[in-house]
Amino acid sequence: MSPRYCVVGGGISGLAAAYRLRVLAGDDADITVFDPADRLGGILRTERLGGQMMDVGAEAFVVRRPEVPALLTELGLAGRQISTTGVRPTIYSQGRSHPLPPDTVNGIPTSAASVTGLVDDATIAQMAAEPNRPLRWQAGADPAVGAVVADRFGDQVVARSVDPMLSGVYAGSAATIGIRSAAPTLAAALDAGAPSLTDAGRRALPGSAQGPVFGAIEGGYQVLLDELVARSRLRWVQNAIQHIAPDAKGWNLRDDEDGHHHADAVIVAVPAPRLAPLLADVAPNAAATAARIPVASAAVLALAVPGGTPLPQQSGVLVASGERLHTKAITLSTRKWGARGNAELLRLSFGRFGDSVARDTPDSALLNWAVADLEAVFGIAVDPLDFLVHRWLDAMPQYGPGHRELTAGLRSDVPPTLAIAGNYLDGIGVPACVAVAGRAAQAVVAATIRQ
Repeated sequence: MSPRYCVVGGGISGLAAAYRLRVLAGDDADITVFDPADRLGGILRTERLGGQMMDVGAEAFVVRRPEVPALLTELGLAGRQISTTGVRPTIYSQGRSHPLPPDTVNGIPTSAASVTGLVDDATIAQMAAEPNRPLRWQAGADPAVGAVVADRFGDQVVARSVDPMLSGVYAGSAATIGIRSAAPTLAAALDAGAPSLTDAGRRALPGSAQGPVFGAIEGGYQVLLDELVARSRLRWVQNAIQHIAPDAKGWNLRDDEDGHHHADAVIVAVPAPRLAPLLADVAPNAAATAARIPVASAAVLALAVPGGTPLPQQSGVLVASGERLHTKAITLSTRKWGARGNAELLRLSFGRFGDSVARDTPDSALLNWAVADLEAVFGIAVDPLDFLVHRWLDAMPQYGPGHRELTAGLRSDVPPTLAIAGNYLDGIGVPACVAVAGRAAQAVVAATIRQ
């Protein structure tokens, strides 16, 4: 009989898993994806705004990781990969914009000179003297990145350089993210005996010949999502799965309309808060671990303004901690990726770990905040042509200290023909999700063959 695979969750992790299942299991495999949303794709979402296609969920991927470029090539979409225009972002701190410090590791500077003007003279002196201070570091440790940077470089570096970066990536802060997640290459350099944080940062910098950092897809992520759906030849059931239990021949899945579905193997690709109840009876230790992963919510307001609006030639603005702005980041999408229409497109991000801004603030209030913040940062009054809001509720896992050990324990408790995938495991970005989904598919296909 043909193997039957069920994928719970239709975000990028679930769709990448479904595609890889098709490749590995062949044409005869039955692949069903369960997701109650109005469309597949999860937090990836491409909309038309100001007459142009725009990603209002995740917008970019790190091209120095191989997963997304390799997948695009495999799908015949390599020609749709685009790069940034080369303009740089700034940091808004102390009521004005500063150049983004060069040669940082996720916001962690590698020289005092790089943050001149962003921090005060006392902080510059502390950073300059840091290589001469004894460093106490335990190999394998995973403290919060903020604690390490504050100790070695000072609080201003955390608030004005590190926090803006981590707030954009995780909707968190240097206090909530472990150094092995925020800067794994730097942590590895410390493990290898780097005598100072400055030296570790310099060892961790990528080579200069590696090309652009970020890429995107012409036409938006919807192009990739559509191709994954088509190639996987999946069957989409627009229901949520409420319960997973073993049966005599594999797994029984019960949906929210009390429908029952059999599978030889299952991949669960949902956010961590939804994972815990699904695993409660199947893998209780894994369920308890999933429930311990903290999450944040974020909202993106996408905005179209008239062409010719005098926005600066930069890719956007990261906002330092403690500023009198509502937004945590502004992306000047048209400047970052190039003009493709008559309107200027922007994205403003709201919401951090521990607040309810993304969940509770009406669209109209977010728009008012956006207009006010743009005037405060750029000194211009924008005239919105169109806008829309996309909310990522409880979808941003916080990679806190010890996260790697946490997820290792989660995985070890899952039965062989049931695998997990998602942005709470090995990285929050699309490349990491694609990698985890591929490994999940390989695992369950191998397990069904052995049965």
